[in-house]
Amino acid sequence: MTTTALERAVHVDFSGDAPMISARELHDALEIQTVFRQWFPRMLKYGFQEGSDYVKVLQKSEGSRTGQTEIDYLVSVDMAKHICMIQRSQKGMQYRQYFLEIERAWNSPEKVMARALQIAKKQIEELQTRCFCLSVENRRQEGLIREIKPKAEYADKVLQSKSLLLTTQIAKDYGMSAVKFNRLLYDLGIQYRVGGQWVLYAKYQNQGYTASTTVTFPKSDGTFDSKQQTEWTQKGRRFLYLILKDHGYIPSVERQLLEMTSERR
Repeated sequence: MTTTALERAVHVDFSGDAPMISARELHDALEIQTVFRQWFPRMLKYGFQEGSDYVKVLQKSEGSRTGQTEIDYLVSVDMAKHICMIQRSQKGMQYRQYFLEIERAWNSPEKVMARALQIAKKQIEELQTRCFCLSVENRRQEGLIREIKPKAEYADKVLQSKSLLLTTQIAKDYGMSAVKFNRLLYDLGIQYRVGGQWVLYAKYQNQGYTASTTVTFPKSDGTFDSKQQTEWTQKGRRFLYLILKDHGYIPSVERQLLEMTSERR
């Protein structure tokens, strides 16, 4: 038989890391009389190992119109050579010589270099893809930073303010009214009301969290009166921030930052 005839009878798959041959095609080409399902397990008794010498595959049955599949095995060139020797036939010798030629061609310097270049090309393409993905991710991160930076700077400036703050101002940070905010601090055991003024409980007093200021206001008869009003220091604002955060209350600006970051992931 010519090499072309051998190639037509037994297709060699060069798509993987090493050439592989269909065991069913080899069985037919060698004109084995024993049915394939009995013959191939008998060949395995010669010590061939699954994974290194052969792999099990499913393929569409020849001539099947219903998509029925059958089991086949892709065997290495080395295993195919041994199988040919075992048969002790003219066909076996022809195919063994054919597989030796395939093996020599596969291991020739030219083929080895071609495969090395192909592997290098694939690695370069993978690196280019990774670099592109990193570039896209960097641009995404830069866009996120541009969006977050103004809000973060605003939050930082607010927290660094040295002036005293009214409860109304802090309540606004949390999207609440002063009435609701004062009630929340009361429910959390931070403050209580005395004579119309909210004051801290004893364990929070003398910590520099608040200052009591005098507010003057006009009365209906045209005279003026005054009252004591509690205002918060920067230290007190930080205290509220930490204790409220522990209870699940986060300032609106910080909540927006968290939502933006979550959406970007």
